[in-house]
Amino acid sequence: MKLVVVTAGLTQPSSTRLLADRLTAAVTRRLEAGAPAGALAGPLDGPSPEVDVRVVELRDLAVDIANAFVTGFPNGRLRAIVEAVTEADGLIAVTPIFSGSYSGLFKSFFDVLDNTALTGKPVLIAATGGTARHSLALEHALRPLFAYLRAVVVPTAVYAASEDWGGGRDAFTDGLGERVDRAAGELADLLRHRAPHREEPEDTPETVVPFEQQLAALRQARQ
Repeated sequence: MKLVVVTAGLTQPSSTRLLADRLTAAVTRRLEAGAPAGALAGPLDGPSPEVDVRVVELRDLAVDIANAFVTGFPNGRLRAIVEAVTEADGLIAVTPIFSGSYSGLFKSFFDVLDNTALTGKPVLIAATGGTARHSLALEHALRPLFAYLRAVVVPTAVYAASEDWGGGRDAFTDGLGERVDRAAGELADLLRHRAPHREEPEDTPETVVPFEQQLAALRQARQ
């Protein structure tokens, strides 16, 4: 099973990459542990799948992405990443929040993808920011973006503000760890029960009956 993690953090170390790593570890742990007791049977039930994780740091691809917009096509390195995302069974996408929305680098990368690259693909969306006030950017910016790309986005989106890294919680809000685990479980369930890819049947060539034969058959039917 191929899982691609796209992270748009700009600094090193990056809280965006840290959140991506926590989500990846949680999803991998859920998949390799197998289906929970009482779960419905699905196409991937049985032996736990081996998870092949590929992490994509968009910071390292910034120049390649810009050149793709100028030249009209991605270079070899960016093309390999695009193919990896397209062929992945699932995707984790994490961005920092700037001015109440995803970063320009994050959006530019997904603009490079073909419009059908994420069709039907399970996606977990997440973001980091300095304040919890920007958490709704996941719902008004990221979720519509992936809905437009026809991806299947898990119900729980994970936002980590600066204060979340202490692991605290109050009476009204789940802690970051709980949100990570819940979102990871949702993505793992989608991946585990995702229908296997089937080749589309080839179109049967249409038989064209010459007009003369159609006219002759019509005359014979009237007699």
